[in-house]
Amino acid sequence: MDRADSPSPLQVVKRALPDLNGSMHRVAEHILANPDEVARGSITKLATAAGTSAATVTRLSTHLGFAGYPALRAALAMEVGRGLEAGWTSDIGLAIGPADPPEQVLHVLAGTQANALRNALGSIDLVAAARVADAIAGARRTHIYGEWGDAIPARELYIRLLRIGIPVWFFDGPQSAQIASGLLGDGDVALVVSRSGIDPATLEFIRRSKAEGALTVAITGVADSPVGTEAEVGLDTGTPAGGTWTEFFAGRASDTLTAGLLFVLVAQRVPDHLTANHPNGPGQPVVHPDTR
Repeated sequence: MDRADSPSPLQVVKRALPDLNGSMHRVAEHILANPDEVARGSITKLATAAGTSAATVTRLSTHLGFAGYPALRAALAMEVGRGLEAGWTSDIGLAIGPADPPEQVLHVLAGTQANALRNALGSIDLVAAARVADAIAGARRTHIYGEWGDAIPARELYIRLLRIGIPVWFFDGPQSAQIASGLLGDGDVALVVSRSGIDPATLEFIRRSKAEGALTVAITGVADSPVGTEAEVGLDTGTPAGGTWTEFFAGRASDTLTAGLLFVLVAQRVPDHLTANHPNGPGQPVVHPDTR
């Protein structure tokens, strides 16, 4: 029978295990329990760990269909490497390799963020951003919601608005979202940051806040997502969530840029907030040491 690929060496060992006895059985069990260690180790080290001889390790190798222990070890090393690469690729992505030097890693991260910023420049609706800034500047309450990685730019926007005297609160988590939405009313603002635009708790926060009469705003990378379409005002950052950390990290730059734009637009609408409470008197900007 033709096969797409040769079977995994670990699978070969596992299949042979019931028919092995004594010392060869111990060697096989050690291989299955410590494949990465065996892939890097010598035949003597494996034999010692299994309480047997190098000759037994060789016999097991040939019994399994390999030319000898070096061939078995090479197959194990390739299998372990595949596993590490698959895990790396699914988490970090293909843009950066596990062996890339720091300079290359830095260049890739900077390049992906630069692309995200260009996407944001071409995607952010400035008329909509000005509308949101007007609403926040005049709102009785502004509630900002963000979870996990989305919470980083959301919380920063909250801190900066709080610094200039805007009545603003930050929330995360489904339970706090329910409380936050129930406190809003006409003339208030409910703002979320959701790169993917599909988070159920975020969507429920938008829906409940809208039902209470608040203006709902979504900073998102997917304008036609459930969150993006449910919100009354959508600020498209131009960078979707992506499937890996590298892509998500890049898009965070566009989220932060959008949140920063809103902060400055609000500050322009309440310039008196920047100076009214300064200890040195009017004309001096208020800069809290922890919120620069």
